[in-house]
Amino acid sequence: MNWNQFLTSSVGRKFVMAATGLFLIFFLIVHAYVNVNVLFTNGEENFNRAAHFMSSNVLIRTMEFGLFAGFIVHIWQGYLLARQNNAKRSQKYAINAPAQTSPWYSRSMAVLGTLILLFLVIHLADFWTPSRFGGLQDVQYGEFKTHNLYAKMDEVFAKEWAVIVYVLGCFSLAWHLLHGFQSAFQTLGWKHRKYAVLIERIGVGYAVLVPLIFALMPIFMYFNIEIPLGNLTFLF
Repeated sequence: MNWNQFLTSSVGRKFVMAATGLFLIFFLIVHAYVNVNVLFTNGEENFNRAAHFMSSNVLIRTMEFGLFAGFIVHIWQGYLLARQNNAKRSQKYAINAPAQTSPWYSRSMAVLGTLILLFLVIHLADFWTPSRFGGLQDVQYGEFKTHNLYAKMDEVFAKEWAVIVYVLGCFSLAWHLLHGFQSAFQTLGWKHRKYAVLIERIGVGYAVLVPLIFALMPIFMYFNIEIPLGNLTFLF
């Protein structure tokens, strides 16, 4: 079997899904690290500094192309796998009891993925597009000047419907990750039985914590909540 045959096979597509999925999982950690800044008392400055670093660093800007490629490949392979699996189901089972063999979220990855895609389009339109193509005001911190992305978030999350949409998007992401994290390790052959329980626990913790950080951001901004931790600063 050559590479073309492998990548177009069901096994190959699952492999690509797993590899791009783990890449996106790593990206979400970085994204959550930046976003968690807004939860604290001096979050505006810290977040804007972090956002400036992410948007002005040459290495990160270069990796951004890889990130978009990862999203596109992951989504496209997911679509092809779903279509391929549906095509194989030419006959109905006499007894259909899927709830007894797998949890609902593992059987609903296509639906959850579609909801996340719609959420991603909204997110890019709200923040990525104005931060890359203009439309944001500048803010000054001493001698440091940058785009005020925090003010844009404050504007978006002043709307109740936007907060609801983002929280629902994070809810869908959590369920998607709950299956996808462990599935990626299993597909790549990294889920050895010796470490299976550990991977499952890390996967559950990740699927809960990261989407929770994203969901708390619009909630905190809408209700003007801050965690008072003095002059907390991060790496940026």
